[in-house]
Amino acid sequence: MPEFGCVRRLRRGAVGVLGVAVLLGLTGCGDSGGTARTTEASEAAAEPSKASRKPSPRPGPAWDTSPKSLAAVGDSITRAFDACQVLSDCPEASWATGTDPEVRSLAVRLLGKEAAAKHSWNFASSGARMADLPAQMERAAAESPDLVTVLVGANDACRASVGAMTPVAEFRADFAQALRTLRAERPKAQVYVASVPDLKRLWSQGRDSATAKRVWSLGICPTMLSEPDALDAVSTERRDAVYERVVAYNEALAAVCARDELCRYDDGAVFDYRFGTGQLSRWDFFHPGKSGQARLAEIAFRRVTAG
Repeated sequence: MPEFGCVRRLRRGAVGVLGVAVLLGLTGCGDSGGTARTTEASEAAAEPSKASRKPSPRPGPAWDTSPKSLAAVGDSITRAFDACQVLSDCPEASWATGTDPEVRSLAVRLLGKEAAAKHSWNFASSGARMADLPAQMERAAAESPDLVTVLVGANDACRASVGAMTPVAEFRADFAQALRTLRAERPKAQVYVASVPDLKRLWSQGRDSATAKRVWSLGICPTMLSEPDALDAVSTERRDAVYERVVAYNEALAAVCARDELCRYDDGAVFDYRFGTGQLSRWDFFHPGKSGQARLAEIAFRRVTAG
């Protein structure tokens, strides 16, 4: 079965001529014609030489708050895993590109229902990790989208053991490579990056559900969800390690995105969102259900359309 993939904004001389003129006037430096020299220096200060002029910084590319097409990359959250039925993708309920009216996906909010159906594409894959993102981005770029959404990283933390989690340096490098892949084909495409959700909070929301624990026992996010009732020191340390790794992943997302003028990170909005049981899948209490997918669409819409 697919690994959990549901599931913090940092995006993105020389001494002046006038100073020289004042110094000469006050100290009387130069030849006996001090007044004339001061006048000449004053004129020079009023009209700086070409060499002293600095060009105004060029403005960066403007962010378009109304993109006309959208491609989504990432993992099972963008495939709406467990949103409609147990252990199944439900892309029609995806926060990014879905058509379900209960969700009102980002694509529907930006493009309208009819245009969204023709001008949005979902290249996410349940179980995907950051290492899979460059290939997904290549497929997305082939559609020439105005906007690409990214939500990935939970599977990098949801491994069989803490030691198997993706190292932060690799995570950062793979994300940077994914952006380079996009830029090679679509230098003007905009990118919205959602933070990795707080997996520890999701554990705390579902750990009292017998149904959730039965599904978790099938292998969903072992680093966080194995032995969900255990509160001993070893189990607590394990969950804390996952939490800290997710925080580090989000810091990496923010840092890489900030170096790209057309990339917007959500400033940790998804990580900070307090998903409750009403926003989680009723089958696994871990992935977002339709209500959770709608909340993710709202967060993305606010960030993408901010002036």
